[in-house]
Amino acid sequence: MALKTSGTGALAVLGAAMLLGGAAPAAHAAPAQLAQGLPAPEIPMPKLAPTDVGQAMEGTTTGLGYAVAPVKTLRLDPWAQSSADFLNNGVGVQPDNGLPAVGTGTLTGPLTSGGGAKDLPAVGPLLGVLPG
Repeated sequence: MALKTSGTGALAVLGAAMLLGGAAPAAHAAPAQLAQGLPAPEIPMPKLAPTDVGQAMEGTTTGLGYAVAPVKTLRLDPWAQSSADFLNNGVGVQPDNGLPAVGTGTLTGPLTSGGGAKDLPAVGPLLGVLPG
């Protein structure tokens, strides 16, 4: 397979070489002119605005509240309030010495009624600290 080049391609390469070759002496002359006493151009320095911590915290807690609220109210038991709910079955123990009955209904009750994590006895108060 033969490589075909046109005359215009060679001419474009020659023109680019001449253009770049002509720019080289001008690039070497620029530092010499600066050394002769011309002032160097001033480069503006970027300035950042001061951060308002109160607004930053407010935005963070607002955004976090919108992100956390659905997680806190998400229905944890998809079969809640149905006949297929296996958490609806509880186990209870009645001690002989007159103490109140102990059962699993206290823990599974909020789930079988369709509640979320915020409705659980141990986790709910801890989730109250989070915004949302």
